Amino acid sequence: MSGMPARTGVLAIDEGTTGTRAAVVGTDGKAGEVCYRPLRVGHPDALSVEQDPMEIWTATLDVARRALAAAADEGVRATSVALTTQRATAVLWDAVTGLPLLPAVVWQDRRYARDLAAYEAEWDPVLLERTGRPVGSRSPFLWAARQLAERPEVAAAHREGRLRFGTVDTWLIWQLTGGATYATTASNAGSTGGYLLREHAWDTEWITQLGFPAELLPELRADCPGDGEHFGTTDEDTLGIAVPLAASMGDQHAALLALGGPQAGHGMCVFGTGAFVDVSTGEVPARPREDIAGVLAQPGWRQGATTVFSLEAYCSTTGSALRWLCEDLGMFRSPQEIGELAARSGYRPGGPRFVPALAGVRVPVWRPEATGALSGLSLATTKEDVAHAVLEGIAHSVCDLVDGVTATMGAPLARLRAGGGVAGSDALMRMQAALVGMPLERVADAATASLRGSAYLAGVGTGTWASLDEIDEIVSASPTGDVFEPEENGSVREERRAEWRALLAAHLREPLPGPDAAARRPSQSTTWS
Repeated sequence: MSGMPARTGVLAIDEGTTGTRAAVVGTDGKAGEVCYRPLRVGHPDALSVEQDPMEIWTATLDVARRALAAAADEGVRATSVALTTQRATAVLWDAVTGLPLLPAVVWQDRRYARDLAAYEAEWDPVLLERTGRPVGSRSPFLWAARQLAERPEVAAAHREGRLRFGTVDTWLIWQLTGGATYATTASNAGSTGGYLLREHAWDTEWITQLGFPAELLPELRADCPGDGEHFGTTDEDTLGIAVPLAASMGDQHAALLALGGPQAGHGMCVFGTGAFVDVSTGEVPARPREDIAGVLAQPGWRQGATTVFSLEAYCSTTGSALRWLCEDLGMFRSPQEIGELAARSGYRPGGPRFVPALAGVRVPVWRPEATGALSGLSLATTKEDVAHAVLEGIAHSVCDLVDGVTATMGAPLARLRAGGGVAGSDALMRMQAALVGMPLERVADAATASLRGSAYLAGVGTGTWASLDEIDEIVSASPTGDVFEPEENGSVREERRAEWRALLAAHLREPLPGPDAAARRPSQSTTWS
């Protein structure tokens, strides 16, 4: 048709905790102009973390429309939509008005951690086997059950059949399709703690144990249904285009697909609001070890009837710790300034140390009530020293994640790639490579990893690309990002890691499990089936 753009692509939306972005990903696998809008995160008290679901929706709509307009200016037309979202952030809304009934509870929220701890002895072994994760410190189902019990407006909506519940993906799928689709996907459901890994089904026994009514559960679907199936057609009056919503993934899963790729043993670390280390483990789920805290087995992504599984470990405060230091405390002008100051300093025995446990500790021990610490200060301490300590504390925490994942996997990572906004700090990446003891590649276009990962899955589902293997070839052929080689020798690295473990043990006032350094080191003899 005359005047129509000649090139096509996938509109990818990445709804994160602190911001939402969108871009149209072309058939070359690259993202076009990225449109972004920040989001507010509320902290009503020390344990609660909340967001406005309507702000999430309006930000999503705004960046999506702007991305479509930017692509059209470049002669690119979106033929499908891919969605990736923050996980385990839950929303309750009224299906008649389309409005949320109260603030969303964010995945960092710990208000019910003490109540959930009462279930650990009985349920941790059961849930580790069935869902790949323990009881944990937060549960969207317990939160929703409490709202039903305590808030008359929520109870009334439930009685009258107007109540809807879901994580952010469910909320946005419902909005984007004009209320036609009420569903969630494997990678998002897996993060709720109520998803049966092998069965691709809800764990209704555990969910109802928490007081949540099973009839409120959204439909479970694959992240990419494939074979011509999708999540519905986007509402043209809302989005401006009526195209298939072809894929929906959790943000870290999308990043793993873009950064790590589909091959088992290839790991990635995303440095965002929190830090996440993920690795694909193939079509059989790896069982978490009861002696290694905080490492979770989950669906990496589900494509049609096939699931690729993964392992994940995370710490809650990475980018949020930098934001807190800059915006809330005013100690630094920006995260960029922290990196610049840290580069002027260096490791000093006995110098300042920072434990970024501002929302608890998951790895190497599970302590949701833990708090952060800045120690080792003296009159000789400089601002540069503090900046260095902040980044080094983050790097040690991420190294704990890598240790936990590789020990659970029983093998070293074959490759480690990094992405996310905080990964833009050269100073942090140098520290990270030194402490993890293997090359760390910060991929080109790392900030769009989640966007591209969800677009790749959607594109395979709609025939833009033949398979994920083709995507892996496209990614591998892309320009190599910056590679940071470990600058420390093994003995120095282990001394610094031992010092960190002693610091963390003293801060938590308990001994930590011994290191499993051998599993972390790369080996040429490692093979994956």
